[in-house]
Amino acid sequence: MPRSHSLLDRLGATGALVCAVHCALLPLLIAALPSIGVAAWLGDGFEVGFVLFASLFGLAVLMWSYRRHRVLRALALLLPGLAVLWVGILYTPLHHSLLPHAVAMTFGGTLVGLAHIANLRLNHRHVHGPACAH
Repeated sequence: MPRSHSLLDRLGATGALVCAVHCALLPLLIAALPSIGVAAWLGDGFEVGFVLFASLFGLAVLMWSYRRHRVLRALALLLPGLAVLWVGILYTPLHHSLLPHAVAMTFGGTLVGLAHIANLRLNHRHVHGPACAH
């Protein structure tokens, strides 16, 4: 497996799981944000930008790897995870409900992280042979 595939999946998994932890802990820290002074930095624009980046990065890496291993398992985790993240941001009643929003974002981020881990394992098991598609 090329080193770049492994590095990108590890980076994607780490980023997505850090995002999931952030979303899980944010309700506990929300009261402290005004006193810390980072509320503007962690606003809606940051969240949309992060989900957009996670979407583009995840789709690019997993589609690139799919060409090698031809297994849909990682994409089957990524797509629902991204859908939950986008619904959590774009569906206004959910976006403005503190606990349901945190649960949705945590769940979506966890699925995205698990997709990268699954993709990493699929790439690790890939062996070049007569049935290899590339």
